[in-house]
Amino acid sequence: MTRLVDVPTQFDDRSFDQFSSAVAEASKDGERLLFDAHAAEWASPYGLVGLLVAGEAARHRSGGEPALLTVPTNPEVASYWARAGFFREAAELFEIHGRAPKGKTREESDVLLPVTAVRAAEDVHEVVSKIQQRASTILASELQLDPKATMGFAMALSEACQNIVEHAGVGGWVAVQSYNWRRKLARRVVVIAVGDAGVGFRHSLEPTQAKRFGDRWGDAAALEAALIQGVSRFRDPGRGQGLAGIRRYLARWDGKIAIRSGTARIAIVPNWDDDVPLKEGLPAFPGAQVLIIIPEQGSAKR
Repeated sequence: MTRLVDVPTQFDDRSFDQFSSAVAEASKDGERLLFDAHAAEWASPYGLVGLLVAGEAARHRSGGEPALLTVPTNPEVASYWARAGFFREAAELFEIHGRAPKGKTREESDVLLPVTAVRAAEDVHEVVSKIQQRASTILASELQLDPKATMGFAMALSEACQNIVEHAGVGGWVAVQSYNWRRKLARRVVVIAVGDAGVGFRHSLEPTQAKRFGDRWGDAAALEAALIQGVSRFRDPGRGQGLAGIRRYLARWDGKIAIRSGTARIAIVPNWDDDVPLKEGLPAFPGAQVLIIIPEQGSAKR
């Protein structure tokens, strides 16, 4: 028997809990999963990476049998998913039903970095070098950021990817895109989405942090320790700036970071967004998902 999981029509961080709830419910009896994206109209980098994470988790749970995936019926949506590199990665995780177009990322595309696998430190270096030149142009021309911001952007991207390598226990994916943020902000943004199906923050930090938090220890406490207190699983101060470095960079440019792991989600919320700083009791989802948003400056309230 196959259990159906509907992919949200508008699949981004706002609809992610709806998706994770459907995945958790469908996974209870161990049946093969069918991820139905035929009605999808749009997906953010966060949505595409999250779908790959769900596919990897489903394959692992079934002992290697791939989950099923239906391609979006709308050819423009399917074409974008292809240009964004989704189907290239999905081919290894899903049995795909429907025609998945073979799209190439064009130089003028808003896809700054297509969905890219991150398995080792070498992948992180390649990701950063691949995107640095294009990102610097976008940051300066579209977001009106100081050229010096490019170095910080590369650091933020590197540290977010490095988090997969050091904490997940498995590989993951990263994607970067530039588009118009239609919500409250109504401006151009660059979005970084990183996700993995690994052990998550709580399990990663448990050996060093659980005793300190006592009864409070859980997914939310682990996220608080990592993002707010800058705690790392590694005590070596030479291992990079981590999430604390990303926070400092985003504070300078009025950016946002949100991290979801297990049953909790934590965010540093700028004044242009209406997200909440902490959510607990969410539907459990594998690994960790990181969302970073850097807005166009100009009229930003600083």
